[in-house]
Amino acid sequence: MNRIQTIRSKEKAYHDHCYDKYALFEQGSWLYKPVQTILNLFSTFEDLKEINMLDLGCGVGRNSIPLAEALGDRNGKVVCVDLLESAIHKLQLNAAKFNVTNKVECVLSDIANFSIEAGHYDFIFAVSSLEHLDCEYTFNNVVAKIMQGTKAKGINSFIISTNVSERNIDSGEKIEPMYELNFETHYLVDKLKSIYENWTCVKYDIKPYQIEINRDGIPILLKGDVLTWVTLNEWSK
Repeated sequence: MNRIQTIRSKEKAYHDHCYDKYALFEQGSWLYKPVQTILNLFSTFEDLKEINMLDLGCGVGRNSIPLAEALGDRNGKVVCVDLLESAIHKLQLNAAKFNVTNKVECVLSDIANFSIEAGHYDFIFAVSSLEHLDCEYTFNNVVAKIMQGTKAKGINSFIISTNVSERNIDSGEKIEPMYELNFETHYLVDKLKSIYENWTCVKYDIKPYQIEINRDGIPILLKGDVLTWVTLNEWSK
């Protein structure tokens, strides 16, 4: 396998294990609760009678299920895209469990290949997924499609790991991070500022993190930054 195939194979194994071991909103994993930034942004659309959202890299629904519930009786839905069959299968089960099947559309696809309808979405977000595109050229193309797919007054929100490093806790040996794209943090900030120069930056922040994970039975210390990026499309002014 080449580098991208190896990374995706390991990430698939990691996520499949997590989805099998933990239920959505069960304590013990990152599935325990949604990303508060994403939920808070939903209030931006409280005056709309129809809200269409796109979750790129949706997983089993930790963000899309609460957003579908928040839609209530309003028109619209959350289109949920993920590369993993296990994620889409569990998302369908979770949508039924939380009675939002009619508000969730599940799509099995690499987000790089997903066709985004122009000017269709009020809210497009990607949590821990854009760094798993295969190269920077693909990243640029996906972000361009996201922007084109966003309505006037619509929002784009990304949460991306940057400056990632991994180290074997037992041996201290540094190992190659299992991320297809490992942007330097401020390079990516400058890049997004340039791409979104005609939009309004609502929020961006950078927070360092470190967690212990397990890869192939080996304890790994994973360190990096988390970049949160939120922009508003105000081109209609």
